Amino acid sequence: MPETRKTMIPQAEFREAMSRLGAAVHVITSAGPAGECGVTASAVCSVTEDPPTVLVCLNRASETNRVLKANGVFCVNTLTAAQETLSDCFAGFTGETMVQRFGRAKWDRLVTGAPILRGALVSLDCTIASVTEVGTHSVMFGEIVAARFGEEQPALMYFKRRYKALHGDHPAG
Repeated sequence: MPETRKTMIPQAEFREAMSRLGAAVHVITSAGPAGECGVTASAVCSVTEDPPTVLVCLNRASETNRVLKANGVFCVNTLTAAQETLSDCFAGFTGETMVQRFGRAKWDRLVTGAPILRGALVSLDCTIASVTEVGTHSVMFGEIVAARFGEEQPALMYFKRRYKALHGDHPAG
């Protein structure tokens, strides 16, 4: 059998490739004994429907990563195109404190106590089932214990390092 060599592309090439994978934009929130926090993320993916599970990837060096792990819960709040400024806020681009960030919108709570964004396309309230550390990031697997669906609106997407609105009213073709 031929020897398999492990080669990796340069980071700049990886980043450019990933910029071409369009993704929905989310604000990941948590609340509990370690405090309340939130961060903008596009690295969210469904895993399985039995049990209903999603994964979220967060930088291991971030404070939000530490708080989510300590709280054991998170909520995936999928943003609408009209919520672009909230994305920038929770990405840390505005320089606001966490309290100020949460003050920019209305929030509810479902089962876990993690903040649920009013007006989000969908909010998935999750308990952390497991965490896997991969390089610079933690992959957090969350079992969905509750969901809230918002009104049909254009989704906020991130593609080629820019926000885009995705209108779901036309079939692909």
